[in-house]
Amino acid sequence: MPVGKDGWFDAAAPIRVEGGIRARGRRGSLGEQWWSRRFVDILERVCDPGRLTRGRSYARKGQVLEIHLEPGVARARVQGSRPEPYELSIRIGAYGEAAWEAVQDALAGEALYRAALLAGEMPPEIVEVFDRLGLPLFPSELDMECSCPDWGLPCKHLSAVLYLLAESFDEDPFLVLAWRGRARDALLDALRGAGEEEVPADPLHVDDVPFAERTGDFYGPAVPPGRLRPRPAPAGAPPELLLRALEPPPVKVRHIPLLDILRPAYRDLGTRADGP
Repeated sequence: MPVGKDGWFDAAAPIRVEGGIRARGRRGSLGEQWWSRRFVDILERVCDPGRLTRGRSYARKGQVLEIHLEPGVARARVQGSRPEPYELSIRIGAYGEAAWEAVQDALAGEALYRAALLAGEMPPEIVEVFDRLGLPLFPSELDMECSCPDWGLPCKHLSAVLYLLAESFDEDPFLVLAWRGRARDALLDALRGAGEEEVPADPLHVDDVPFAERTGDFYGPAVPPGRLRPRPAPAGAPPELLLRALEPPPVKVRHIPLLDILRPAYRDLGTRADGP
C-alpha cells in the first residue's frame, strides 16, 4: 500500500459509514462565535493546514462515529481506511472544586456577567475573570492521542474531531466550561444561588421597640437631618435586557444566530432614545 502524504500506509479512501457525526458547515470560516474562534486559533497554530483540510473532509463525510466530552478529556472514535475504527483522546487540564468555587464567586460578583450567563450568553469578559485567577479558560496546547499509524500529531482523524468540537462550541459555549470541569447546570445553579443570597436591606425597615423604652426619643428622627441626601437616580436598564431575559429562538440568518443580529439593533435604538 502506498505511503500517504501525511502518514504511514493510510492513503486509501476511508471506509464509508452510516450514522456518523457530520459537520454542519459547508462553506465559510470555521468558528462563528468568539469563543469557538479562540479555539480555532489553537487549531490553526497546532494543526498542519493540509491535515486540517483532510480532517474537515472526514468530518463532512461523517467519518467520526462518536465524541464524548468529559472534564479534561474528549474521547472519540473515527472510521479510517482500516476495518477497526481509531480511538482518539484530546486532553486539557480540568479545574478542581476549589478553583471553580473561586471562579463562581468572581462571576457572581459581576452582575452583568452573571446575568449574561444565566441568559445563556457567554460574555467575552469572562476570559479576563479566569485570567485574573490564574486559570486560563482556553488551553495553550492540547494533549492528543490517536491509535492510527500516521506519523505526527494531530493526524487527519484528530483534525476531524477538533473541527467538530469547534462546531459544537459554536452551538453551546458552555461546553468550553464543561471541558474545564464545570457542567452548565452546576454553574448556573451556583450563580442563581449567589443571586438569591444578595437580598438588599429594606431602607424603610424600623426595629419594633416597645413604647416604654422610647419615651425619651420617640418623636425624634431616626436619622439626623444632616445625613439625609437625595436618592440617586436609578441606572437605566440595558436596551437588550429583554433579549437576555427571553429564551433565544433557534433561528439563524446566514449561519448567524438571530439573537446576535438583534442585539446591536436594540443597543442602537437605546442610544438613539438617550440622545437629544
